[in-house]
Amino acid sequence: MDRAPSRPPGDEVWSLGGDTMGTTWSVRLVASPRADRDALTAAVQAELDAVVALFSPWERTTEISRFNAAPPGVWALSERFWDILNAAMNLADDTDGAVDPTLGALVDLWGFGPPGPRPADAPLPSDDEIAAALAVSGWQKLRLSPNARGAVQTGGMKLDFSGIAKGHAVDRASEALTRLGATSHLVEIGGELRGAGVKPDAQPWWIGLEQPPGAPSPRTVAALADIAVATSGDWVRTFEIDGRLYPHTLDGRNGRPIDNGVASVTVFHASAMTADAWATALSVFGPDEGQAMAAAHGLAAQIVARTPEGMIERLTPAFVAMMDEDDDA
Repeated sequence: MDRAPSRPPGDEVWSLGGDTMGTTWSVRLVASPRADRDALTAAVQAELDAVVALFSPWERTTEISRFNAAPPGVWALSERFWDILNAAMNLADDTDGAVDPTLGALVDLWGFGPPGPRPADAPLPSDDEIAAALAVSGWQKLRLSPNARGAVQTGGMKLDFSGIAKGHAVDRASEALTRLGATSHLVEIGGELRGAGVKPDAQPWWIGLEQPPGAPSPRTVAALADIAVATSGDWVRTFEIDGRLYPHTLDGRNGRPIDNGVASVTVFHASAMTADAWATALSVFGPDEGQAMAAAHGLAAQIVARTPEGMIERLTPAFVAMMDEDDDA
């Protein structure tokens, strides 16, 4: 590492946890002598509850649900919603739409949204249904009004931040802990993680990377010191019909779940939200284009793909360099 990590604020490691976003959150932190466990837990939970209140389509009263149900027109947005929507649109631009915050209609159509799974007598959407959902989707169709701090609801468009919401929540929780003096911590929400500082023994926060069943290599262990990691996997939220697996990651170009062989993508980045977004984007791009795109952007990424010969693993130069650094630590 280029610089020595700062000394943690104490010698005791605490574990905190709770529920959020249909999953659980956990924090390990180095407590200062004056730290209050209940106050820290409440602070993290408050940040996560605020994210849910803005971006959860599963609750009808959230800001995203109100926009999705609104009639056509320009609708004013809260400052935090506006900021994240702009960040999502910038990521859509950077990834040529592989990350797209406007695919809510397709998410619902394929049974991954609030309406729930599709009926047993029509488990797959028809071409006409997909075309109808695509007609009200697409990041290039979303118009923003900076003067009004608003977005144009064209009628039927549904925003969906599932590709970045958990990562954003991890970032918010990490930043809240830092503000409260817990500068050494590890935050995890549903498999997305961000580490800051080091433990009392000066060791970083070591974590095992998520891998798909049957992965070609032993589980990789990585150090999270002032960095975040996110993994997108095709085994996490899926359904299977006639032996074919349909993962929750959708390709906005054709309106269908990805079918390019990608089993999982893991990305490291200073921001958990950005890591979350790029893990989704590289999954959409596929093994070849995804590896090239990640390398071009200097991303530390691991792509595991299914092939007729078995699973293969592809690593970007930045990922290899990071693993070499961990081995030398």
